[in-house]
Amino acid sequence: MTGTTYDFAVIGAGMAGASLAAELGPHARVLLLEAEDAPGYHSTGRSAAFWEQCYGGPGVVPLTLPSGRYLREHGFLKDRGALYVGKAGDGETMDAFMASFAGTGVTIGRLGRAGLVERVPLMREEWVDAIWEPACADIDVAGLHQHYLKALREAGVELAVRARVASLAPENGGWRIACEDGRSFRAARVVNAAGAWADTIARLAGARPLGIDPKRRTVVQLRVSPTAPDDLPLVLDINGRFYFKPDNGRLWLSPHDEVPSEPCDAAPEEIDVARAIDRFEAVTNWRIEALEHRWAGLRSFAPDRLPVYGPDPRVAGFFWFAGQGGFGIQTAPAAARLGAQLLLGQEADTMTAGIDPAAYGPARFDTEKTARTG
Repeated sequence: MTGTTYDFAVIGAGMAGASLAAELGPHARVLLLEAEDAPGYHSTGRSAAFWEQCYGGPGVVPLTLPSGRYLREHGFLKDRGALYVGKAGDGETMDAFMASFAGTGVTIGRLGRAGLVERVPLMREEWVDAIWEPACADIDVAGLHQHYLKALREAGVELAVRARVASLAPENGGWRIACEDGRSFRAARVVNAAGAWADTIARLAGARPLGIDPKRRTVVQLRVSPTAPDDLPLVLDINGRFYFKPDNGRLWLSPHDEVPSEPCDAAPEEIDVARAIDRFEAVTNWRIEALEHRWAGLRSFAPDRLPVYGPDPRVAGFFWFAGQGGFGIQTAPAAARLGAQLLLGQEADTMTAGIDPAAYGPARFDTEKTARTG
């Protein structure tokens, strides 16, 4: 066991844990624990890499918009634009989508067939409806992750890799953290930023799991003819059956799958790859010349599909920073700032002023407390 007692031990060094540790580092003694050989091995390293105002729904927008300002100011965004597409029978779905974001600050507008084919000329003729979001941008995910890793190191955060947590035990008002390799650490508070393993870590701490479920997402890289232009927008089916975007003359394509999975090193399944290609061929006139690469990652959702940030309602010294689905990277700056403010007892600043922490707190799942106070 090390002689240091840390103020915070953050479990998980993906984008969530790294960004939060970087925010905490200047104000506290912080330990960042990563189970793998290097930070960001799982979901952070396998992201489709876009910042999209509507992604995650209206409840995520308060985190997305201020994060976008930070990402743009620091040079991590490249303009792309996003186009939600639909067929003639999708009008009501399009209307409902537009209405759901009214008053949120999101900038979207309706297009017809002409506006659609102007941006994506090879869409098949049955695709006649579209919603345009001009602010969508590509994220330099690796650059952003390295930005936070550099910041946390400069702030004196200790990063321990190959430190898979085996047990969490209350000790002297804090925690003793034992790793599978025999290392042991002490911290006043534990922060659960373990992604797909969030409920596993909760069980080790004696906290009630919140039902944060990992779901597999598949992405393939295609070489197509004609070559995909670099100014093509991100294209998303309004019914959630596919999305694709260009990348250096290739296309990245996903069937928008959410396949339940155990926490693991996710790998693509052939059926999901085939489904992605079938859907793409049914909606565009591009000819696929080669399937060049395929990969999968896990996206972890709370039951209401909103992230979970805040102290556990029953286990003292245990803080949740998890359940960020596929929007964890695009909301990382605001989420990390909010999490650090909650942990440090700080007031909101210009980035977090419009965010209601209670909307994301784990206490919203405490049904016994709700029954007693409702």
